[in-house]
Amino acid sequence: MTTRCLRTILPFVLALLSTAAGAQQTPAATSPASAVSSASPAKTLTVGVKVAPPFVIRDGDHYRGLAIDLWEEVAADHGWRYTYKPYDLEGLLDAVQQHQVDVGLGAITATAQREQRMDFAHPITSSGLGVAVRSESGSGWLAVAQALVSPAFLSVIGTLVLLLLAVGVLVWSLEHKHNPEQFGGTRAQGIFSGFWWAMVTMTTVGYGDTAPRTVPGRLLGMVWMLAALMVVSFFTASITSALTVGQLSNRIRNADDLGHVRVASIAGSTSGNWLQRNDDNYVHADSLDDALQQLAAGKVDAVVYDAPLLRWQINQDYDGRLRVLPIRLERQDYAFALPDRSPLREQIDTSLLQRINAPDWDQRLQKYFGDRN
Repeated sequence: MTTRCLRTILPFVLALLSTAAGAQQTPAATSPASAVSSASPAKTLTVGVKVAPPFVIRDGDHYRGLAIDLWEEVAADHGWRYTYKPYDLEGLLDAVQQHQVDVGLGAITATAQREQRMDFAHPITSSGLGVAVRSESGSGWLAVAQALVSPAFLSVIGTLVLLLLAVGVLVWSLEHKHNPEQFGGTRAQGIFSGFWWAMVTMTTVGYGDTAPRTVPGRLLGMVWMLAALMVVSFFTASITSALTVGQLSNRIRNADDLGHVRVASIAGSTSGNWLQRNDDNYVHADSLDDALQQLAAGKVDAVVYDAPLLRWQINQDYDGRLRVLPIRLERQDYAFALPDRSPLREQIDTSLLQRINAPDWDQRLQKYFGDRN
């Protein structure tokens, strides 16, 4: 009887033990798969991009650049599928914060303020805010000739000629009827005589061949003599400044020197905010190219912006005319932007560190940034 009961109960006991053992083994078997699934999604990732050479460069319908190259290598490491979606900078940062994109690529600096809104992968490179100035020109007659036809010098001379012409027309209108010997003839001849008198009076040469005789004309002469003292001082300083070639690099040695020159930057950018924090007034440019155009034309003396972007743009469009000074105003770490608590962060960091520590990393940076000294 006892043997028969044991034979009946034993299969049920073995079945229960087998079920319990399977339940204990199931988490161990499925746990790795779950971890891979959370970190390597089967879905197509959305990658937001902000064009900012040399990190992100638009080439027709495709993108390239340092950040693009690194991302595509990281994605290949983990078998991720992705699509690119373009944004402006603020739009990209907002999209990352709101989890509308999985990764943000561009010249994105990791700052304390942005860290409160999102996460960042390991920095791909460190640089800083740079200062671009006009390149030093050679000495001698060639440098003088270049300065004499520069937009800054020509604008000063043009303004001076217009002022002398205005005074000449005014004295002619007062004198030509009562003093035809000196301001007579045709209208053009009379105005030229007035222009000549204004020039001679301003430079205090005083030939005496032309002089007003009427009371209004002599009153104008008195006013012009006094005004000419200030005009000569102003235009002498302006012409000297316009003819000074290749001296800005000696005048800007650190951040404090920026307060003594005309600086351009982009409002709302990291560089613009830095200038505001340091109480430095600056000309608001619409874009980096706009700022560099103003610098090349002599409208401003320096441009403050991200050093890698300055070097790239100058190498592309202003080689030989502009250069970046070997000073760094503020350190900046460039990184991929990620939504808060992104499951991709650890795998991205692993792939990035493998490449950043590779022997050819310096050559890769040289390819995009050129000489960074």
